[in-house]
Amino acid sequence: MNSIVLLFVLLKSLIQYPQLMGDAWDEETRFRMEVHAKQLEWERIRLEQEMEPLTLKQVQLMELLQLLAVAVLGFLVLVLWLMGCKRSMRRKGHEEVNNVANEEEVRKGDANEEVDVGNADNDDANREEDGNDDGNVQEVGNASANGEDNIENEVVSEAANAENNDRAHSVYQGDNDLDENIGRILMERIQWPVQDLQAGCEWTRNLMDNFALYFGHVLSNTFYPGLQGAIGVGSAFEGWSPREHDVVYQVLIPMTPPRGHSFHLELDSAGQRHKRNFRIRVQLECTCMKEQQAENMLCFLHHSREELRRNQDPSLLDSLCTNSYLDVKKTAYWFYQLVRAIWPALPQSHNWHLKLLPSRRSCQFQVTNGREIFRIKMLFGVRRGDSDIFVSSQPREAHTKSTTWPETYAVAEMKFFKHIAKQAPPDSVHFKCLEFFTRLLLAFSFPTHTTKTIVMHLLNVTPVSRWSRRHLLNRLLDISQSLCLCVLVKRLSHFILGNQRLPQDIRLPPDVQAAQPYNLFHRLAEEADAHSQAMNDYQVLRMWLKRILLGQH
Repeated sequence: MNSIVLLFVLLKSLIQYPQLMGDAWDEETRFRMEVHAKQLEWERIRLEQEMEPLTLKQVQLMELLQLLAVAVLGFLVLVLWLMGCKRSMRRKGHEEVNNVANEEEVRKGDANEEVDVGNADNDDANREEDGNDDGNVQEVGNASANGEDNIENEVVSEAANAENNDRAHSVYQGDNDLDENIGRILMERIQWPVQDLQAGCEWTRNLMDNFALYFGHVLSNTFYPGLQGAIGVGSAFEGWSPREHDVVYQVLIPMTPPRGHSFHLELDSAGQRHKRNFRIRVQLECTCMKEQQAENMLCFLHHSREELRRNQDPSLLDSLCTNSYLDVKKTAYWFYQLVRAIWPALPQSHNWHLKLLPSRRSCQFQVTNGREIFRIKMLFGVRRGDSDIFVSSQPREAHTKSTTWPETYAVAEMKFFKHIAKQAPPDSVHFKCLEFFTRLLLAFSFPTHTTKTIVMHLLNVTPVSRWSRRHLLNRLLDISQSLCLCVLVKRLSHFILGNQRLPQDIRLPPDVQAAQPYNLFHRLAEEADAHSQAMNDYQVLRMWLKRILLGQH
């Protein structure tokens, strides 16, 4: 009985408290599960730690690629913007030059068909003669515009590539500005003349100063023209030269009338359409009231010819004149004799050898010391009043009359370049552009003064700050485009005559300041063959220019 009761109680307890065994099993299972969970967590943390450097590198690489893409995009936008600005500035400069070059056509309109070679009346009158030129003009104009845009685009693209390479390899140190890089490349690519003009000009000035001292002594009591201090003119004294060798140092020596004489300038208007020539009439003046000041001088007007012949040297009318007008050739020969006689007394004669060179309207000579050679050209002339305009012995044509003295603007042009030099930046390239194009045009039919006139017009309308090395490409293209426009309209206006925008320190006579600028390209307007030749020459010149700028020559 007791055994049955004990078995019943035990069975009942098992039925009522089965959780004791279940709780124990659950605790162990839970413990194992927690351990497994911890192991999984540790494994996850380990994997994350292993993946973290790789992910960071990927993020950095993506950021770098994004920055690089933004930089490339910004650089392309900058290049496009710069190209647009350059085209805009160049077009503005061309419009200004074209306006300056043709401003007299606008003023005159149809009233002055003599100067306005591009007006409708002349076109109608010469339509049959110039009919074949119209298509050529349009072709040259379009080819020039497209061609020079291509030149600019190709040079800019090449410079941009060079700039990128320089940045990548750290070859080019300094300012990597695109315009500066283009200027640097072009300066290295173009063959500029190597010469020391400043030293040559200084040597020439010293020689002329020594000559002036002896001129004063020798001519003080004569009836030959008085000679004032020489003025350096021409390209060398302006600061540039079209030649690398054989530079000519040109000076102008102003002449004054001797005692008892006066000079009267007469404009020779016969056939003067595109030039201004003068004659210098020599007139005798009464000196009777001045005999106390010059006791040895007889009055050429009031003393007998016999008395004058016995007691006084001949007047200027009897020595250097032809029909009362000062003769250029006689004056030049007198200059030769004067230079030959004075040279042995100069200090330069001890170390330098003088060689006189043939010339009918100037005094040219060469001096050398065995190492250096200087070629000097002495022109002589008479100043117009107190201005910077002279009539001089410099001929304009091969067969200029001996009594003809062309008006020269060399002193005014020299002063203009000196004015520009005072304002120009230290790395100004206006002389480089002038030398480059002048040398380039020597092989073509354009007048020798063409490039200088175009550059002076551009200097007069373009700020001097725009002529630094970084603007070299734009200025070269400006000159080329200006030449193209002048050929197309058959007109290149003289720079000095009628120019109202000259610096105030350049003094002009009233008639020069108010004159209508004559056309340096008048031959193109008058001769169809000359115009066709000029257009063909320009096309060849533009091709040469492109090859030089791209380094293909």
